[in-house]
Amino acid sequence: MHEPDSDLDALAKAVVDAAFAVHQSLGPGYLESVYEEALCVELELRNIAYESQVPFHVKYRGRRVGEGRLDLLVGGRLVVELKAVESLAPIHKAQLISYLKATGHRLGLLINFNVALIKNGIQRIILS
Repeated sequence: MHEPDSDLDALAKAVVDAAFAVHQSLGPGYLESVYEEALCVELELRNIAYESQVPFHVKYRGRRVGEGRLDLLVGGRLVVELKAVESLAPIHKAQLISYLKATGHRLGLLINFNVALIKNGIQRIILS
């Protein structure tokens, strides 16, 4: 497994810091869409470039068979998948890995805001 470059790592750390700020202010209990909007506000305040609800093509054997959506694409390189669930399940990690494969990006963050301590709701996923 190859570690991401230092710029991508710094971007991931900045997003984690922004998620901490959102969680500290809002706490758990809201819908995923609320956290997505709040995180977008926080990223803007920190001058971190991002796109939300980014469509991507799903291919099978070289043919387009559907479309997916990334919750956030930060800095054009970091995929961020947001959740507001009781606990992260293996399928959530698998979903992010599928998104990384489909988009060609190497690093993703899986962030679950519905936790007492946000550090327990963040997973860093590297596509190897």
